[in-house]
Amino acid sequence: MTRLSVEMLAADTVEPITSAGHAQLGIAVLAGIAVIVLLITKFKLHAFLSLTLGSLVLGALAGAPLDKVIASFTTGLGTTVAGVGVLIALGAILGKMLADSGGADQIVDTILAKASGRSMPWAMVLIASVIGLPLFFEVGVVLLIPVVLMVAKRGNYSLMRIGIPALAGLSVMHGLVPPHPGPLVAIDAIGANLGVTLALGVLIAIPTVIIAGPVFSRYAARWVDVPVPDRMLNSTGGSPQTPTQRASEDLEKRPGFGATLATILLPVVLMLSKALVDIVIDDPENTVQRVFDVIGSPLIALLAAVLMGIFTLLRPAGFGKERLTPLVEKGLAPIAGILLIVGAGGGFKATLIDTGVGQMVLDISEDWSIPALLLAWLIAVAIRLATGSATVATISAAGLVAPLAADMSTTHAALLVLAIGAGSLFFSHVNDAGFWLVKEYFGLSVGQTVKTWSVMETIISVVAGALVLLLSLVI
Repeated sequence: MTRLSVEMLAADTVEPITSAGHAQLGIAVLAGIAVIVLLITKFKLHAFLSLTLGSLVLGALAGAPLDKVIASFTTGLGTTVAGVGVLIALGAILGKMLADSGGADQIVDTILAKASGRSMPWAMVLIASVIGLPLFFEVGVVLLIPVVLMVAKRGNYSLMRIGIPALAGLSVMHGLVPPHPGPLVAIDAIGANLGVTLALGVLIAIPTVIIAGPVFSRYAARWVDVPVPDRMLNSTGGSPQTPTQRASEDLEKRPGFGATLATILLPVVLMLSKALVDIVIDDPENTVQRVFDVIGSPLIALLAAVLMGIFTLLRPAGFGKERLTPLVEKGLAPIAGILLIVGAGGGFKATLIDTGVGQMVLDISEDWSIPALLLAWLIAVAIRLATGSATVATISAAGLVAPLAADMSTTHAALLVLAIGAGSLFFSHVNDAGFWLVKEYFGLSVGQTVKTWSVMETIISVVAGALVLLLSLVI
């Protein structure tokens, strides 16, 4: 479906809607991105509105007729939402089920019961990576903060030694592994194979999260030695709004560890199975391959996990059918803004391509002999530093470098997605909401947050980017 949508876009944009030269297009791109950056950072305008206005400025300065710019933007918005909107919604529902049923807490408690001493940072990174598969980054942070604080306090561990591995696990999943919004949008824009991207993303994620998590946490704990903030603890019974209040504390029973883990991993297994069958059989008319093409599609894989979750997560937790609809509604409500940002990013991408900017980037990469993967990483880094948003960086970079994937193999197209994802995580600082989330929850100063969180994000970006380049040499 995603490849078809990209091919349809490409078919509609053989002739750019402007005949501007490279210099004018370059100015238009810089101005469009500058408008987006200023509106987000200086004027605190929502990213959806900023991307919309930036697209119009880009098209106008490129010399394209405004009606065609509007048509290009709205088409790109619709195509993107159609491609990934349902998947983001299903992921949000699964994440809500996991949190409210106590399934996430069951995963956490089971793994922590087996860990102690030196193995605790490794247990935290494992927990965060598993929990981070179906959850958005911010949700994962809020969910794991109570665990990090309580483990650090009760076990007398350094807060950074426990916290950094948890944050690394969540961040790596967010940037590199579908079905998170960023990787999904990049896959849709570039026309990459989701199963191959997922497999390579997991392969790159494992060493990346080890280096940025348990290994780096040793140094972070030396650089920043802070006590667990008492104001965030709820050991004496605080209000339900306290960040350390866990969802399962009000439940009489929780789903089992095995059933919860199986539900979380089901979509991953189905999508990876499809990719494996496609490689082994490679015959579109083969019945087995056609079956796996259906059950391994992202829509069916995530839908199957949601339906499975009703029986493995909600029922064991005592949730009756009357609670299902309210739970789904609460799970969908927070993603309205995400869907609008993703959609507007798709519109911005379409405007970039339709005005001829994509072709310009292709020409520049050929003239300057810049490897496509490195160029994609650098563009994502620049936009990430400017806007503070990993999602905006991923969407914008994918739109700019999408033409580079035209002659790429399946594996290299997947690596292009991962290069963008890696670049989008580079050096989170004061213009990133995640920066302030970590600062406040851990009770850090701005300088301490930079030494720990910002450096950790940079390590993830550089290590993952380097692994992408190394893999491109051997596959």
